[in-house]
Amino acid sequence: MSSKAITSTDFAFPGQTGVYHGKVRDVYTIKDKYLVAVATDRISAFDVILPHGIPCKGQVLNQLSDYFLTATSDVAPNWLMSAPDPNVSIGKKCQPFKVEMVIRGCLVGHAWREYQAGKRTISGSKMPDGLKEYDEFPEPILTPATKAEAGHDEDISPEEIISRDLATEEEWAKLQQLTRALFAKGQAMAAQRNLYLADTKYEFGKLGDDILVIDEIHTPDSSRYFYLDSYRTYLKDRKELPKHLSKEFVREWLMERGFMGQKGQPMPKMDDEFVNSVSERYIELYEEMTGQKFVKPGDENLLKRIEKNVIVALEKI
Repeated sequence: MSSKAITSTDFAFPGQTGVYHGKVRDVYTIKDKYLVAVATDRISAFDVILPHGIPCKGQVLNQLSDYFLTATSDVAPNWLMSAPDPNVSIGKKCQPFKVEMVIRGCLVGHAWREYQAGKRTISGSKMPDGLKEYDEFPEPILTPATKAEAGHDEDISPEEIISRDLATEEEWAKLQQLTRALFAKGQAMAAQRNLYLADTKYEFGKLGDDILVIDEIHTPDSSRYFYLDSYRTYLKDRKELPKHLSKEFVREWLMERGFMGQKGQPMPKMDDEFVNSVSERYIELYEEMTGQKFVKPGDENLLKRIEKNVIVALEKI
């Protein structure tokens, strides 16, 4: 099964004017107007791309993102035009805002670490005194972040965003409104599947005067989910920690074997059993989040299938 993973692409699509190879997606620019985002099966942890691809992971992420972008287009317009292949999304090229719109429904992760250190404000958002880890905020808090020159995310306040010309006051107001609307919709959709969307991030861009969502949303790679019943139970009795639904299990597996992305740490051997278990876990994520059966690819050549489907889709634009 592990041999079926897509770990790299090198397409030359009609009208192609550029290509960017990210950690997971290879993004092809067409006529400087459209983007073809190919979700590979690469997987990263601790900002390191792991040596083995995870079969079906790219398909899971692409189909999840397509599912959520389509379901939320009534509350926030987005870049997506079509998903002509299980691993591909095609959409409009926008001018990105250099800010990640992070929103948090409860006190976990980075917010909890800051809270433990005595801070009561993140990115200009206030956190009440007296909270415990996992407690819900009275209302979700916005904690935008920006990429530093060194590549690490940095918390940034609305005032700094505006003063550094990362967005105008009017744009910030719109970004804030869209982020809150998307998160409310995401939490409502999660609750219907017995899930709790704890926190997530959105990326936006401009196309003319319009602000659009430009990246995947509500996937396990960009969001933290708990099973809702286990989360509610934990808030009552504080015994068993909430069961999470994310790619955190991969990080845990690596940490147990002494790898946290630090210099000199050897990468643990990823055998077929582990690779296949991660693949099955991603498929479980898809089915839990959507309530739909995941359809694995057949024996076809995946790269040839992608190329054919993209060329047909581009002809229709």
